[in-house]
Amino acid sequence: MDNKTNIHELKEIVNKFVEDRDWGKFHSPKELSIGIITEASELLEKFRFKSDKEIEELLNSPNKKEEISEEIADVLYFLLRFSHLYDIDLSTAMKDKIKKNELRYPIEKSKGSNKKYNEL
Repeated sequence: MDNKTNIHELKEIVNKFVEDRDWGKFHSPKELSIGIITEASELLEKFRFKSDKEIEELLNSPNKKEEISEEIADVLYFLLRFSHLYDIDLSTAMKDKIKKNELRYPIEKSKGSNKKYNEL
């Protein structure tokens, strides 16, 4: 369904959800940022202290994958809400950030360069 839904639609879904519940008063930049990090931490908790094999098993389990998907959706919810309220175009922001990262991490200097990680 990702290929049939755009970011604007998702922002509108989140916005309606919030407006229907009158939760806007709780959505300052600080509170939304706290929501992002809290939900990201809950996602991280699913993988903490797990081996690569255990993580693979998690992602192959329909129930566990659903739990992981829900945590990812919670992070996305707060990102969409923040960007909607403060007029941040996520597509433009992402494209601009990738362009900056391409300059910062050119392929010829970056590809396969993480020797420390590869040795683990």
